[in-house]
Amino acid sequence: MNLIFTKSKWEMWDDPLGSFLDRARGDGFDAVEIYLPAQAESALEIATQVADHGLKLVAQINTQGDCAEQHLETLERRFCFAAETAPLLINSHTGSDVFSFEDNLRIFERGCELSRELRLPFTNETHRSRPTGSGPQTRRYLEALPEMRLNADFSHWFCVHESDLTNQPENVDLAIQRASHIHARVGFDQGPQVPAPLAPEWADWTQLHLSLWQGIVATRQAAGAEFLTITPEFGPPPYMPVEPHTRRPLADAWEVNVEFHRWLRENLCPNDS
Repeated sequence: MNLIFTKSKWEMWDDPLGSFLDRARGDGFDAVEIYLPAQAESALEIATQVADHGLKLVAQINTQGDCAEQHLETLERRFCFAAETAPLLINSHTGSDVFSFEDNLRIFERGCELSRELRLPFTNETHRSRPTGSGPQTRRYLEALPEMRLNADFSHWFCVHESDLTNQPENVDLAIQRASHIHARVGFDQGPQVPAPLAPEWADWTQLHLSLWQGIVATRQAAGAEFLTITPEFGPPPYMPVEPHTRRPLADAWEVNVEFHRWLRENLCPNDS
């Protein structure tokens, strides 16, 4: 199984696409993950520029609106746009934590249908403010919809539950089984992002996350998956903590992601024996 490490455009949100692609390629990433609704380029222009840089694409979208019908409409429109960018997969912030279980299930079901119709892998990110923002809620949807796949960003769950998640192994194990993409950010019981995951003071939390990611790698390898995409996703301020008064970030998020990418390559290699 091929591990494909992708670079998020988060830290270069307003920069030209070409500048971002140059930097991501120069820092050794295999692919990029781009939030498409923020891009001015057409789907063809995005696909062409990414390919011209020798990179692959994870297309990131979200659903928006005040009701389930509006979320369904944005899902349809953005999924179809993303499909035209020739992505490896489409990753989505899907639904809302204030909607009913039934309404969110309709949205997730439509995502699965679009994935089948357009023959593209589709993942729903575990994220605060979404119906996948906690372990127990996510399990309800996974049990109701066996084809639903996840982008596992466990940093949110560590924060939401204010715990190391060892008190809900069934929820975590099911999420591992359904994960097809990883957002590799280290959170802790009081926040969704540590400033420097390889600093010794954060070693315990980083190792907890690593064990979950290793479980996903092993599961996907056993399932015969061709590839697994992994995005080191430490964000800029305000996700990155800052000093009081000066508002200087405690670390450079891009450099943290580059360093963590190298560390992940050393620690997440599938067993080829």
